[in-house]
Amino acid sequence: MQKGIAEKIIRFHVIANSDTKADQNLKLAVRDAVGIKMSGLLKDAADRSRSEAVIRKNMEDMKQTAEKVIAERGYDYDVDICLTDTDFPVKTYGAYTFPAGNYEALEIVIGAGKGHNWWCVMYPNMCFSDTMYEVIDEDARSSLKRVLSEDEYQQVLASGDYQVKFKSFEILKGLYDEK
Repeated sequence: MQKGIAEKIIRFHVIANSDTKADQNLKLAVRDAVGIKMSGLLKDAADRSRSEAVIRKNMEDMKQTAEKVIAERGYDYDVDICLTDTDFPVKTYGAYTFPAGNYEALEIVIGAGKGHNWWCVMYPNMCFSDTMYEVIDEDARSSLKRVLSEDEYQQVLASGDYQVKFKSFEILKGLYDEK
């Protein structure tokens, strides 16, 4: 089922130069700047293939945006940007949990690319706006439901439900164990 999901979405992946606080903050600034631009560019992309075409057409602009953010903050890191297939671990966005596996992603590597990374689902849009902070709005829900099959949607949703139920069990168990 992961392969079917992967064929319908595009992820966004930003990798920091290092794990220093400054480099991690820089990664988030690059994420935000590129995210704002991509949000506007992708808002009318009706499907995955159109989204991919928009991304490919604007990759040099996205690279320049990242380089500008980096330079404005006084750094001189190289930026590599590509649309590539890459492995991702299990990742939860709000109520949705995407299975581990290979996905196509717009990947931005800052400097040495040795730091922690950040990722989200770029198409359908689960990245740009409050979803950058893992709050999934109704538009994102509708878009995701529209592009995935019912079984795929239920798997992604059920995975998130399973984790919430498991966490609830841990909390209740902890309360019981304290007594």
